[in-house]
Amino acid sequence: MTKKICLFNHKGGVSKTTTTYNLGWKLAREGKKVILVDADPQCNLTGLILGDDFDDFYVDHPNENIKSGIAPAFDATPVPLSAIDCYQIPENNNLLLVPGHIGLSEYEVPLSIAHQLSNTIPTLKNLPGALNSFLDLLAQKYSADYILIDMNPSLSSINQNLFCLSDYFLVPTSPDYFSVMAIKSLTNVLPKWEQWAKMARITFKDSSYPFPDKTTKFLGTIVQNFTIRNGEPSSAFKKWIDEVSNTVTNTLVPTINAEGMLLDPAKYINGQVAKGYCLAEIPNFSGLIPRSQRGRLPVYELTDAQLGTGTVLEQYQQIRERFLNIFSELAVNVENMTN
Repeated sequence: MTKKICLFNHKGGVSKTTTTYNLGWKLAREGKKVILVDADPQCNLTGLILGDDFDDFYVDHPNENIKSGIAPAFDATPVPLSAIDCYQIPENNNLLLVPGHIGLSEYEVPLSIAHQLSNTIPTLKNLPGALNSFLDLLAQKYSADYILIDMNPSLSSINQNLFCLSDYFLVPTSPDYFSVMAIKSLTNVLPKWEQWAKMARITFKDSSYPFPDKTTKFLGTIVQNFTIRNGEPSSAFKKWIDEVSNTVTNTLVPTINAEGMLLDPAKYINGQVAKGYCLAEIPNFSGLIPRSQRGRLPVYELTDAQLGTGTVLEQYQQIRERFLNIFSELAVNVENMTN
């Protein structure tokens, strides 16, 4: 069965897109069929993957994106939803992309109204389940093992919908004050979203696109974008890494647990629980991001020729190896926790 995993935090700048890309690529390299979904109208994931072909893609393939995929439901056309042709990432045969679209945000208002007033406006009853049905059609078409959803940094109705239709969620964070504040905010938001989902499963069960009967489960956090000294986070970052960990453990986890949003305890690795349910600590990419973007590859897939020469090559080889180990371990843990 396809597992849908959303990467969500309403704080920006926490590398949701980079993590989605690198984790999805690694799962695909391990033999899993993976669909990446760019659900952010800014389309950063799409831009990262398409590179210089970005503009031409939308001209040549105007209907192969997330907005076009759900348009029949939102535009009330007499055509059922169907699976689009995903973009096949050339360098990885198991990895596909549902490109984003800036116009996806046009559906925020009708979806928000549908979430709130579905009982009084019957014509809106198909909207809450449309995104889920669209993703299910893609999963069937491509026999996907995983769908990874890159979401925008907001508390929008589309994000609420995507979160609640997912099987699991990851919370990317950065080691700073605002990530701590964001986690405290999610402590209030996520239980309310799950309470809405419980209602939606009943309210929309007879619609053309029923809302899925599932509770979104917490896989853990990822903390990234920090500098390291002697193999460890520098002291300034270590303070906030610990603060994020404590806030997750003492504030977020008890609240979402009350709504049934935690996995069976046996699924969590003890060492990760002790570190605030953190699945990976990912330092900054130390100049490899531009090379990654030029090569349209994850940092750990870059060749020696793409890294440089001499001392620079030696330094980057070590950094590349570090990220290969980090994302290999992250992919294994995600796979084990979702089986």
